[in-house]
Amino acid sequence: MILKIQNIISQIQAVFVNNNKAKTIDTVSIDSRSLQNGSQTLFFALVGPNNDAHLYIKNLIEKDVQNFVVTHIPEDSAGKANFLVVENTLVALQQFAGYHRNLFDFPVIGLTGSNGKTIVKEWLNFLLSPDYNVIRSPKSYNSQVGVPLSVLAINEQHNLGIFEAGISTSSEMGKLEKIIKPTIGILTSIGSAHDEGFGNLEEKIREKLLLFKHSKVLIYQKSDIVDANLSDFENGIQTLFSWSFNDATADVFVAKRAVFDKTVLQIRQAKENFEIEIPFQDAASVENSISCLMVLLYFKYDVTTIQNRMKLLYPVEMRLKVKNGINKCSIIDDSYSSDFQSLKIALDFLESQTRAQEANRHSKEYQKKTVILSDIFQSGLPKDELYSKVAELIISNKISRVIGVGETISVFKDKFVNCVTYNSTAEFISDFENLDFSNETILIKGARTFQFEEIVSLLEEKTHETVLEINLNAISHNLNFFKSKLKPATKMMVMVKAFGYGNGGFEIAKLLEHHKVDYLGVAFADEGISLKNLGIHLPIMVLNPENTSFLAIIQHQLEPEIYSLKGLRAFLKIAEQKKLKHFPIHIKLDTGMHRLGFEANTLDDLITTLRGNQTIEIKSILSHMATSDDLEHKDFAHSQIDLFEKLSSKLMTELQIKPIRHILNTSGISNYPDSQYDMVRLGIGLYGVSNDDEEQKYLENVGTLKSIISQIRTIPAGDSVGYGRRFMAEKPTKVATIPIGYADGISRGWGNGVGFVIIKNERATILGSICMDMLMVDVSGIGCKEGDAVIIFGESPNVNYIAQKLNTIPYEVLTSISQRVKRVFYRE
Repeated sequence: MILKIQNIISQIQAVFVNNNKAKTIDTVSIDSRSLQNGSQTLFFALVGPNNDAHLYIKNLIEKDVQNFVVTHIPEDSAGKANFLVVENTLVALQQFAGYHRNLFDFPVIGLTGSNGKTIVKEWLNFLLSPDYNVIRSPKSYNSQVGVPLSVLAINEQHNLGIFEAGISTSSEMGKLEKIIKPTIGILTSIGSAHDEGFGNLEEKIREKLLLFKHSKVLIYQKSDIVDANLSDFENGIQTLFSWSFNDATADVFVAKRAVFDKTVLQIRQAKENFEIEIPFQDAASVENSISCLMVLLYFKYDVTTIQNRMKLLYPVEMRLKVKNGINKCSIIDDSYSSDFQSLKIALDFLESQTRAQEANRHSKEYQKKTVILSDIFQSGLPKDELYSKVAELIISNKISRVIGVGETISVFKDKFVNCVTYNSTAEFISDFENLDFSNETILIKGARTFQFEEIVSLLEEKTHETVLEINLNAISHNLNFFKSKLKPATKMMVMVKAFGYGNGGFEIAKLLEHHKVDYLGVAFADEGISLKNLGIHLPIMVLNPENTSFLAIIQHQLEPEIYSLKGLRAFLKIAEQKKLKHFPIHIKLDTGMHRLGFEANTLDDLITTLRGNQTIEIKSILSHMATSDDLEHKDFAHSQIDLFEKLSSKLMTELQIKPIRHILNTSGISNYPDSQYDMVRLGIGLYGVSNDDEEQKYLENVGTLKSIISQIRTIPAGDSVGYGRRFMAEKPTKVATIPIGYADGISRGWGNGVGFVIIKNERATILGSICMDMLMVDVSGIGCKEGDAVIIFGESPNVNYIAQKLNTIPYEVLTSISQRVKRVFYRE
């Protein structure tokens, strides 16, 4: 994509300010941190509820970015670059993408639905790429921002597009339709995801159908509710192409039967009948497979080709996974696709992880970055031009070493710096022992045909097979959800105590630092010291400091919560010895929790002790609510707030200070919005847990605890399972053993028929007593095998459900997960 600024101005109704209309651009960016930004980048300064990219323009100009789309020109940047001034930069980005889409005339598939969009997109790419030069949305780029970025990657060599569109409320899809302009529409499964943004299911369906209002054909699963709403589009959509399991009037009728771990689909279309085999049994995968089949039928593929390709469908990994590697390496696993657009995203993620690794090692040494890359497919560019661009991308991201795998990339080896190549994955593996991997971050990115999962296996540190996967996107979403409830001037402290509620303290703290929260909160000094040693710069408040930790708190520039005269005097004594001036402390008031804090009858002594003292500065005054999550005790909560107002005001008046005041925790943010004061403290809500069912709908699940099946056996009736023979089989029972137990944090109360795990999207009941390192489940009727994935908790069962069944709280479920369980952080 090479465009001149002068051709863009009119398309986005911009006012051009500055020096060079002839300037050309070849990339579009919204990420100020990307190392791919350069002199030919057009940067859109997007403005969100919690961030304004205009703040980073000065820094981008220093990095040679020349062209910006802005709502205003920052004073410190005027006259230093080209500026296209518009009313709304997001609208301008969408207009630009719509203009770019109109430059091309080839079939474009548009997908929407509640579930399955990304999987169907990836499978269609696999099925159609032998015959088409496909451009598709990278990863899950289906939002108001992601869609235009995806469409702007189209070039002259492409002849088929596949783009997904996701919405969370009404009035969004019309904007995406103008950008994608699909000629072929696919409506995937309609479920409850994002229901909260719509009045009812019909409203959501009508909004999603707007994507197809000018399509030549719509492919969908026939149902009364969809058919009823399609009547509004009779003058737009030219052809309806439906399928069904039970409605014989559908264009394609499908019957299915399970065969071990596969499904055989019997297809009837008009007078033609045939069977295809797919390597899945779960309902979602079967439905997604049929959506793909319908596209092949619409394109009039012959039955033999359909059968051969459909049986090769594979599970899609939709995210970049970060794993611990051998020899202190960090592995980024993106081993299922290799195309130019997703390479850009992966390299940005590699850079962010490298920064985190440097901080984690607390070292000033440059962290090495290695990319293991297969041949690039579906670029739409001549090979020489493609690999020139790939090399430029690699160089701009300051990659230390490139290892290429594939016959094509081997031909263009000389375009890269410090590059070694192999013709095949097998050649790489045979030479693995001669390659040195240590103290580096390694991006592994390869097309599926290269089977790079074998390389991941070689490089991955071999540890416990049970992992807790942490979705960093979900944390960002939840943070922004609670930020949206705050007044513009209200600050936010986020609690990362107890190892980030079991999710991993440092990685989450780094993310929060990126989001510019105001404070972090930890329970004890050692947690704060660890974060500071790992490079966290945000101010950190220690909620429960022991007197013996005051020296360390001062040394590491932590900020103690002071809750007693004894503690205050002990701290002041050390502060005076150290000749400190205005060292920040936080005064805790007891307003009814009766756990820690100064009570009303100690306030005069507190004031006397603090008056005129120059060694410390009261940074904040806080209290803690006992019933913010229980509206039955609303009167008591208000009495706490009233007492906090009275006591904190007295302190402020007597000491003539204006500190930050805060009393609200997660539940308080939602239930007592008028009492935000100067700051709130976000805790478990960040991790996707709310005690309010309505609010829970808006939060995203953060942690998914996973394991695998170690062994499967079938026991006869009368045999028992586990210690104490607490489960006795009444009939032949297929039993799977999972390598996770109470030493990993699974409560023994969750065993013996109370709890379950998820295998192949089916519930598998826990049998007998949970052991220290293992538990056993009933997999009778589930088509599973040894090595298959097991979900302990995540979307289902979620920690709220488990806590309810165990008569405890979600905090306990999360924080119980042992440190021996490996944490894997990823972005979708």
